[in-house]
Amino acid sequence: MNLELRHLKVVCAIAETGSVTKAASLLGLAQPALTAQLQRIERTLGGPLFERDRRGARPTALGELVLSRARVLLPAMKGLQDEAARLAGSGSGEDTMSRYRIGASGGPAVGGMVYRLSAAQPDAQITTHASYYVDELATMVLAGKLDYAQVGVCGDALPSADYGLVWQTIAIDGVCVLMPDDHPAAKGVDIDLAELFDELWVAAPGDGCFADCFAAACARAGFTPKRVLETDIRGCIDMVESGLGVALCQPTFRPPQGLTSRPLAGAPLRWRQVLGWHPDGPAARFAPRLLGMAQDAYLEVVARNPRYVAWLADFPQLGGVHMAAA
Repeated sequence: MNLELRHLKVVCAIAETGSVTKAASLLGLAQPALTAQLQRIERTLGGPLFERDRRGARPTALGELVLSRARVLLPAMKGLQDEAARLAGSGSGEDTMSRYRIGASGGPAVGGMVYRLSAAQPDAQITTHASYYVDELATMVLAGKLDYAQVGVCGDALPSADYGLVWQTIAIDGVCVLMPDDHPAAKGVDIDLAELFDELWVAAPGDGCFADCFAAACARAGFTPKRVLETDIRGCIDMVESGLGVALCQPTFRPPQGLTSRPLAGAPLRWRQVLGWHPDGPAARFAPRLLGMAQDAYLEVVARNPRYVAWLADFPQLGGVHMAAA
């Protein structure tokens, strides 16, 4: 038997968990199958790699040697695979790629961006991946599984710099409240957050600091919010329609019949739409083009809410990048 990388992963898993049984669970294998595989590895290498007793599995001298090499080889191979995946997205043309893999947490830009990209490059392969979690999408870009990530974050923040990605702003919006048409607070152009002190809130899940910023905004308004129920977007709509509570939403969200949205007075909460990519991958060269498409898509969608566009006149720091520059 020739030694392969998967065999080194087995040895590392046993060493890290201290148990063949735990390693089997970690690797998704049956314990007898992993034991048999370990025995084949040991025969190939010429001796036992672990001392096994009731206390678990501890590396032998030979096992320590194999582990020291495996801990160098496995990260190096992972790095090679990540770099190759990033380079594989580039096409032969100077101004385009043949494949675009776009991750998105939802929002006004992704649909219009994909539509514009499809129209500009009808032969390109375009795939999308959805996630509520910025960290998940950023990790996938870093690993070369995605070329771009279009995400939303709290308005005063950007995604973590730990991933080494470039993030550029598409738009910054005032957060709105989704409620029934006949809600008492829906009479004006916007809503004072303090008016909603007695409401139960519903929202889509996510990561980042938005939940803390929401709690801080409520505290400044003089109250502590009731529970915030997390569910998917359809579930949020159902709960608002049933009168259970109100939801936080973006101004570009088009409410179904019977519901309406209003921005929070004074914009105490803001939501930033950004596009991210790896600075060393081929996607970086084409990122300005996609960013422009995303910004144009945002402007098209936000124009469908003329009440919000008029409200933005008092907040020149908000809106799309093109809008702010106009």
